Amino acid sequence: MTVHGKVVAITGASSGIGEATARHLASLGAAVVLGARRTDRLDRLVAEILAAGGEAAATRVDVTDPDDLQSLVTVAVERFGRLDVLVSNAGISRISSIADLDVDGWSAMVDVNLKGVLHGIAAALPAFRRQGTGHLVTVVSTSGLKIVPTQAVYAGTKNAVRTLLEGLRQESTDGVLRTTSISPGYVRTELIDTAVDDPAVREQARQNMADLGIDPAAVARAIAFAIDQPDDVEIGDLTIRPTRQG
Repeated sequence: MTVHGKVVAITGASSGIGEATARHLASLGAAVVLGARRTDRLDRLVAEILAAGGEAAATRVDVTDPDDLQSLVTVAVERFGRLDVLVSNAGISRISSIADLDVDGWSAMVDVNLKGVLHGIAAALPAFRRQGTGHLVTVVSTSGLKIVPTQAVYAGTKNAVRTLLEGLRQESTDGVLRTTSISPGYVRTELIDTAVDDPAVREQARQNMADLGIDPAAVARAIAFAIDQPDDVEIGDLTIRPTRQG
């Protein structure tokens, strides 16, 4: 079974990479189950996918709440009979030097970027085991591959996710579970909107992102490529960035 016919749940699906992935996978014949906090956007996206002839459902998901991730899996199974793939895309960034002591920002990044992924694994893995097959696709970041000032904690959360996925991969060589880490570079998303408090710095960052960033659809295509492989093939890591990114 390729992308067509698979049931894919996506967190952070109300904008950016999550929204683009939902649209792309639905266009390829997947049934998509969308989760995010902004339900008004989810409802519009579901309506557009259905109007285009696709299959979609949605539920409110805050990845810091384990019960919300369980609800996402339940919706997939009850609506479409199974869950083949969980795309863990929800994430936040707070850009600042460690010396700024943004303790609340640190905690928020750990809760969303790391614990949110763990909550998704806890919800999806039992369903995958019951089915005898499943795929975890997690959106990480090139920030963990090249460490730069003001992004140390953000990069730390992303590298923690890489570590736990590699550990899970080594614990899951019975052929049931596949894991894929997708590391995007600069992508034109709303991530920067809440990453910086200073308005002038935020506006400059937005401009840089607009000038350099690639379309979220490029990441969506990479995710589809990983999902599209035969069950005995695992794409472990994919890095996708602008050709001009240093």
